[in-house]
Amino acid sequence: MRKTILIASLAITALTSCTSTKTSSTESTAMTPVDNEPRMMEDGKNPLVVKYMNTITAAELKEQLYEYASDDMEGRMTGTPGQRKAVEYLKGKYQVMNVPGGAQNGEYFQSIPQEFFGKREITSENVLAFIEGSEKPEEVLVISAHLDHVGTRNGEVYNGADDDGSGTIALVEIAEAFQQAKEEGNGPKRSILFLHVTAEEIGLQGSKYYAQNPVYPLANTIADLNIDMIGRIDPAREAKTNYVYLIGSDMLSQDLHDMSEKANKTYVNMDLDYTYNGKDDPNRFYYRSDHYSFAEKNVPVIFYFNGTHEDYHKSSDTPDKIEYDLYAQRAQLIFATAWELANADQRPMLK
Repeated sequence: MRKTILIASLAITALTSCTSTKTSSTESTAMTPVDNEPRMMEDGKNPLVVKYMNTITAAELKEQLYEYASDDMEGRMTGTPGQRKAVEYLKGKYQVMNVPGGAQNGEYFQSIPQEFFGKREITSENVLAFIEGSEKPEEVLVISAHLDHVGTRNGEVYNGADDDGSGTIALVEIAEAFQQAKEEGNGPKRSILFLHVTAEEIGLQGSKYYAQNPVYPLANTIADLNIDMIGRIDPAREAKTNYVYLIGSDMLSQDLHDMSEKANKTYVNMDLDYTYNGKDDPNRFYYRSDHYSFAEKNVPVIFYFNGTHEDYHKSSDTPDKIEYDLYAQRAQLIFATAWELANADQRPMLK
């Protein structure tokens, strides 16, 4: 996540976590003989949601985050060789998972030209992957996370494990869960765009570029679920750690907020903390991550966030400090919310 005041070849060697078919304790899903729809469980859960959300595990998140937030990525600063390694890594993951590219002509990269960055003599690219919906393919749910960080300083790599390696790898795992569902005949009714944006740390540039040059019309974009820092615990929350901060869910759409609350209560039951959910928040978190580029265009948003900590924007933001069980639970929450949005009878209405 960027600060309020902005501070102006990896070989893909470990793709194994995305190549094997995952299983869960709910592998055997009861179906009604009439319409082939899953029977609801006694507690009101959809067994398909439970099955696929449980494929998102702490072990797989950890394995991939140690790769993505390694020194080899050189801190992933926009326009640098490290950032290029990061986008190639992500492209390789989606190719192995058989998730198609979501950019023009089925490509994975949305290239951003130098002139978009003003005085910065750089180019960069967003990474897009896409699962087409089965019933309403023209309606698109975006799930986003920023792929960049702040690079190296004085010879030290700023790995950005939480910011935003945690969001990036959660997005990959969520995509894998939806792709498994699709391959098993349970794909989403609406399309889902998995959007890894670049240049967040230098002013939300990657998401701004997408919002100004959308591959899928923003009028058909039902919501953006943005993931930026979900692997750690805010020191202010150490006494009660089963939480995630939500920002923006009710600002443009009460429906989105209500669907988010329902998904959480049904499947995860975390403490959804709205401490920073306000345009008058002195931290201005609502304006500081990539969901805001969509909110400016009147697309409903939710920003998932664990809060800042002592390693924020420091070289000490490393994978060994991630709370992996909590990280997995938060990623499962986002998956469950995305499932409800992608399969609901109606898209969330604007206020």
